[in-house]
Amino acid sequence: MNEERTVTLAMTGASGAQYGLRLLQCLLAAECRVYLLLSSAAEVVIRTETELDLPSNLEEQQIFLSQRYGAEDDQLMLFGRDDWFSPVASGSSSPASMVICPASGGTLSSIATGASNNLIERAADVALKERRQLILVPRETPYSAIHLENMLKLTQLGAVVLPASPGFYMQPDSVEALIDFVVARILDQLGIEQELMPRWGEE
Repeated sequence: MNEERTVTLAMTGASGAQYGLRLLQCLLAAECRVYLLLSSAAEVVIRTETELDLPSNLEEQQIFLSQRYGAEDDQLMLFGRDDWFSPVASGSSSPASMVICPASGGTLSSIATGASNNLIERAADVALKERRQLILVPRETPYSAIHLENMLKLTQLGAVVLPASPGFYMQPDSVEALIDFVVARILDQLGIEQELMPRWGEE
């Protein structure tokens, strides 16, 4: 495990749980340590959109996901929504990179206004105030003026808004290929080597 590379991954209640789970799998395969934050709505979406029978208990969720994706001991750590003593809640120990995938419109709004009502919002607030990498992956359509204003504000604050908008120039032949297109772009932003999708102009 690459203990020097830790990524905070948060999943919220927007559709697109497959993006977040595939990203989790890739981060663990890249030997990153992952701090995983799941909103209540994200748990509902995971159970609705995938075949995963996600446990309701936090400790059991960590064991379940660690076993499913082959995580090493202490490579994957889950934190509850009100765990204010977790590393991601403080600028003195939070990781250099955070990804919210998928990011709901409500989450974008809360981060843009500095609400910090739960650990996900607080962790994003820490990333912004510490000038660390924050990648937001909204999955919504169409966007309202509120969504667009919040995304503009967050971009101006230093976040990267990376909508879950897969491309088709690689002629994908499956849903999994469309998911990998977006996840590959996220990994590129993180500077993590990936073989999911060749970059433009590469074989």
